[in-house]
Amino acid sequence: MAAFAGLDVGTTSSKAVVYDADGLVLGTGRAATTWETTPDGTEISPEALRRSAFEALNAAAVDAGVEVRAVGVTCMGESGVLVDARERPLAPVIAWHDDRDGDEVADLAATIGAETFGGIAGKPLRGQFSLTKHRWLLRHTPATRDATTRFDVGGWVVRRLGGDAVLELSLAGRTGWLDVATCDWWDAALDWSGAHRALMPPLVAAGVPVGVVSSDEVSPLLRGAVLTLAGHDHQASALGARATGQGHELDSSGTAEALVRTITPIPSRADVARLANAGITTDPSVEAGHWSLLGGTEGGLAQLRAMERLGADVAQLDAAAEAGSGPGVEWRSVVATAADEALALHQAMDRVVGPAARVVVTGGWRHSAEVMRAKVARFGPLEVSSVEEAGALGAATLAARACGDIGANDHLGDP
Repeated sequence: MAAFAGLDVGTTSSKAVVYDADGLVLGTGRAATTWETTPDGTEISPEALRRSAFEALNAAAVDAGVEVRAVGVTCMGESGVLVDARERPLAPVIAWHDDRDGDEVADLAATIGAETFGGIAGKPLRGQFSLTKHRWLLRHTPATRDATTRFDVGGWVVRRLGGDAVLELSLAGRTGWLDVATCDWWDAALDWSGAHRALMPPLVAAGVPVGVVSSDEVSPLLRGAVLTLAGHDHQASALGARATGQGHELDSSGTAEALVRTITPIPSRADVARLANAGITTDPSVEAGHWSLLGGTEGGLAQLRAMERLGADVAQLDAAAEAGSGPGVEWRSVVATAADEALALHQAMDRVVGPAARVVVTGGWRHSAEVMRAKVARFGPLEVSSVEEAGALGAATLAARACGDIGANDHLGDP
């Protein structure tokens, strides 16, 4: 039986799923991603992050009980690992949402400017992307000045599994160092942050083979499996939900809501800057020849906090909202605000690249009748995905492509 593993190294946990060629789940695994709160901010040791990923992947392989032909790794963006010439980590991994780099963000705004940064890097000028945290590390952790390589999170895990030292394009886009139109490094941004081209591993597309699993710290069921990078986790989720065609949009409606739209060609630099000004990022897509627009809200988090505050579960709140009584009034208001925030991002994309061809909803909030009612009222007809771990399925799909068991445009489970 051919089996393919998808590993999603996320902010709260690492999730792994093993699938067969029909896309059916054979085994699952999960391990917490345990961050530390220090006087500087939120961080994790590279080894702790690696252990979380290995634990989840091992658990899924053992649960499946079959040999795995290929492993695809997707991950959170922005965070990275700096290593020396012997590939020993020189500093903790700073969380993508950590805000210790406020001074660096202000200096980037003054030196390069939001319009230029938005048009070339395809990013809003804010404290999320790799370059400002890299500059912070060079200023505050002297050992990092001896770094010879910078891995993203997925690249670090793949390297420790036995794969090549490489950097996948969609994750390179999350650094702020990449010119997203040319898919080459932006020297002015590298220079500003104190980085350089030699620090970066070779760039590769998602879904290409980058070695095989050789680590003796994983199950024998994984040894020899082809490795591939499956890119940014939101894009892998879009692939898993089969929402990466031209103009397709994924609404990942979880605690952190994300709208991910796949397009081609890339907009002009002026339009990429317009998107960035609206809070929308532009990155190379995990689908060759395409780009990905991403906008996020905290609407899902607001809904979660409202549910906790109101002391009721989703079904109870949905019923109360339908009846228009008690806590349902507040619930409907919170859900409406979240839907309006998502709609604003959706419409900002429309204004630049035209209307979406289709919208597919994933994530836990898709199970709420009130959330879906609010979305349909604003977006019009929506498709609801039945996939529970879309990121893992997207990563496993790219793994199956990497080892040649399915075609470059095929999905697990295709006829």
